[in-house]
Amino acid sequence: MSKEYVNVMASGTAYRPDPKFAALGPDFADPVAPAQFPQARLRWRNDRQAARIGLGHFDGPAFEAHFARFEPLPDNQPAPLAIRYHGHQFRSYNPDIGDGRGFLFAQLRDDRDRLLDLATKGSGQTPYSRFGDGRLTLKGAVREILAAEMLEAQGVYTSKAFAVFETGEALQRNDEPSPTRSAVLTRLGHSHVRIGAFQRQAYHERPDLLAKLVDHCAEVYYPDLLEVEGEDRVAGLLAHVTVANATLAASWMAAGFVHGVLNTDNMNVTGESFDYGPWRFLPTSDPNFTAAYFDERGLYAFGRQPQATGWNCAQFAGALVSICPQEKLEASLQVFAVAYQSALRDRTLARLGLAPGDLENDLVFLAELFRWMTDSQVSWPQFFHDWFCADAARADASPECSHYGSADFRATRAGLLDRAPVRPQRLAHPVLQAPTPPMLLIEDVEALWAPIAEADDWSEFKARTAQIAALRDALDLPQTSARDLPATPRQY
Repeated sequence: MSKEYVNVMASGTAYRPDPKFAALGPDFADPVAPAQFPQARLRWRNDRQAARIGLGHFDGPAFEAHFARFEPLPDNQPAPLAIRYHGHQFRSYNPDIGDGRGFLFAQLRDDRDRLLDLATKGSGQTPYSRFGDGRLTLKGAVREILAAEMLEAQGVYTSKAFAVFETGEALQRNDEPSPTRSAVLTRLGHSHVRIGAFQRQAYHERPDLLAKLVDHCAEVYYPDLLEVEGEDRVAGLLAHVTVANATLAASWMAAGFVHGVLNTDNMNVTGESFDYGPWRFLPTSDPNFTAAYFDERGLYAFGRQPQATGWNCAQFAGALVSICPQEKLEASLQVFAVAYQSALRDRTLARLGLAPGDLENDLVFLAELFRWMTDSQVSWPQFFHDWFCADAARADASPECSHYGSADFRATRAGLLDRAPVRPQRLAHPVLQAPTPPMLLIEDVEALWAPIAEADDWSEFKARTAQIAALRDALDLPQTSARDLPATPRQY
């Protein structure tokens, strides 16, 4: 092992490679070569996350070698792997997809001994690129950084933008002014095993490979499932994945976030939000708000995200019928509604800094709250800022205060004030003392991008990401998933 890695290991969190997915063999992925880019200009480096996985002390040349040229990390995967999967895309089954502009680069353990993936976006063509160039625009990389940072600040279980290099190519795109600048992104996440990976093996009628993938997920993500075998393990995995993704959908709803493309190849087995394309944050509450211009039917509109997530879990069940009886799979799917309701209560009240009470009463209160937010068209981000820990004096000094004195808000106001604040000392943080919160509405994102596009001026982007990091510290919301609270299938 080279001196640079010895120094990293001696400095704190150890670098601990653990390439589990590669051990599954050639039926699940294809070795690929990364693109050779004409330039490598570092635009984003996530030092906080690098420290968690033992890579915090890389110098510039080493960081560039591994995350712009993708030279293998020591004792890790010898070559990048383009993962094979299929998927329902806007509910139409597509067997001609897979990792088309990205690959799994490495796997390693974090400071909590969890297996994490380093994977890419924009790293070149693969066998699944079809007619694509395998590249990522710099604007797309910037948008992914912003989405992941803001979602993490709001307690959503999300992948992290680990590194972004501008790569010096001019790209042609039909949805932004072209030619446009290019980038390669490395994403840090808990799993890139997608629901579509199971669908692919079912499509090819390979129950042996389905069972192998189930066993892999049990070993590395849900080890309590190792206590059961056969059909019970399969049904247990479906229950875990269903709870994890129900929790994710609830987290998006609490954050006022619209992912935009909830295809089965964009949902994974750990219930982690990832792959940020046409995302939006709500300006005001609107169940019909749609992020993607090409989602003409509003299939993945804000208010339909829970339904879309549940539908995807049902497709996961459908992929497993050759190795588990349908009635057991249907029983596992039944956990979705309860898990979603519980998580919606927990995540929304946590975002408001308030303690939960009786679940049924809390859900009635939240239904009325969301109805009022939709009717009043109060600013979504401003409302959650104003009523964090239910400090009425603070809310009444808000730019939105006219909404809070209205008669139709009276019952909701009383419900907020009836709930106990959780760690109200957080209100002393300067971010929460400011009259308005950091926002990422579409006009904010475009305003951050404009100086980069026009003058290569990153100052506003850096200022906003620093504000979002401060918001993360101020709210101090835990990022938890069903994966962090394992339960046996019998408990479901």
